[in-house]
Amino acid sequence: MKQISTLLTKMKDQVMDEAYPGAMQHIDVAWARDPFHVLISTVLSQRTRDQSTYKASKSLFARFNSPAAISSVDMEELTKILSPVGFPRAKAKAIKEISRRLHEDFDDQVPSDMEVLLTFPMIGRKTANCVLSYGFDIPAICVDTHVHRISNRIGLVMTKSPDGTELALKEIAPKEIWRDINAVMVRFGQQICLPIRPRCEICSVNAECDFFLALPADDVRKKQWSG
Repeated sequence: MKQISTLLTKMKDQVMDEAYPGAMQHIDVAWARDPFHVLISTVLSQRTRDQSTYKASKSLFARFNSPAAISSVDMEELTKILSPVGFPRAKAKAIKEISRRLHEDFDDQVPSDMEVLLTFPMIGRKTANCVLSYGFDIPAICVDTHVHRISNRIGLVMTKSPDGTELALKEIAPKEIWRDINAVMVRFGQQICLPIRPRCEICSVNAECDFFLALPADDVRKKQWSG
């Protein structure tokens, strides 16, 4: 069986020291660890680049910084503020409803219960896990497209959906590294294990990767790796 802790350490050593200006979790801002801000910025991040998410989040929180405040914002104004992200109107509608429920039903506090979080609009397991992990320091595995892709490419899991990947990874990963899986694999997936034409020839875990080992011998990535 592949040792996920060892593989994750190799990925981390390769990418985590490099400059990476877009990563939300590495931006030094006051709201980076607050559960409400983590929740809202993670909703905004769906199908959106990190830098656009950061820009919209920063603008939103500078003007409306609580569930009560956001729930009362005019839809047109909120949509305009969120214009840097994908699907701004749909996200504005969801964020207003999330904020309204937090204000009216939860005394402006984000619940730390997965099942409750899943009842909010635009909050699936990935977003809920990000809130638990980054907002509450509760061990959780946030599985986005990068984590899902890399875990299956390497051969750590054989799953068809991010939710399936989350559950499978929980079976093989020590709880103390659950948070690291997202932080490391997101960067690894954006720098090395790209969706198309992954940079296998420089990958620090290629010798243990099912995808790389299955490449034909004349594939340029294998030739470059072997010298």
